[in-house]
Amino acid sequence: MTQHLRLRLHVTEPWDFERTNGTSELTGWTIDYADEENEEWEVTLDHPIEFHDKHIRTLLLGPRYVGEHLRRIFDAVVGFPVRVAHRQDGDWHYAMTAMLSLPREED
Repeated sequence: MTQHLRLRLHVTEPWDFERTNGTSELTGWTIDYADEENEEWEVTLDHPIEFHDKHIRTLLLGPRYVGEHLRRIFDAVVGFPVRVAHRQDGDWHYAMTAMLSLPREED
């Protein structure tokens, strides 16, 4: 069984995300990193968010820039820019941007 990869997201757009949710920092996990062919990763959040009057527990992350790959997160120093989608009407809808990073080790 593939181990969960813990992730941290800092939502940068929309600009009022923090006001709506009380934080711009999200944490969650994925197993999609295990397949190097995956260009997007489905992430289950530790705590659901509210977005456009919807209760959201799962997000889809993709690289923000053409030619990049999410696996670069393992080499990133401060984070990796991603676009973020949520489920809407049975499909994924990209509506946010964020910086993806691995969680900091607790002291």
